[in-house]
Amino acid sequence: MSDLFHPEVPFSFIAKVFEVMNNTPQHTYQVLTKRADRLYELHHRLNWTRNIWMGTSVENEKVIDRIDFLRETNALVKFLSCEPLIGPLRQINLVNIDWVIVGGESGRKARSMEEKWVWDIYKQCQDEDVAFFFKQWGGVNKKKSGRLLGGKTFDEMPAIVG
Repeated sequence: MSDLFHPEVPFSFIAKVFEVMNNTPQHTYQVLTKRADRLYELHHRLNWTRNIWMGTSVENEKVIDRIDFLRETNALVKFLSCEPLIGPLRQINLVNIDWVIVGGESGRKARSMEEKWVWDIYKQCQDEDVAFFFKQWGGVNKKKSGRLLGGKTFDEMPAIVG
């Protein structure tokens, strides 16, 4: 996996990737970046078709400004990837955000995620009518820790209107 909006990725390459996505509407592409500022700089030069879902990683409040950059783009479907969630996100501005994915970090040195952080994001999504997807608790053995939140799975997807 790589970040399409990394500063060393030339715009000509990004444009070619978008051309392929534009020409294959039968597929849905989820493009995720940590470089939401560069995404914002380039977004007006790209053709945003309905099958390109644009997201940014928001793992804690230190990087919450990424949401503002994403919100201002011409992407038709916008999402937040709050994974690995390593801190609370108490006041997310979800205006013009369609979907929020939440998950814990996995692997040998995984940092823990607090359940109250997840429920807080869930409530914010409910209050703003934003789709909520809980991916996993994470941890050293992510399969063992599972993906149930309060005994349920949360698999909401953004409502896509043609």
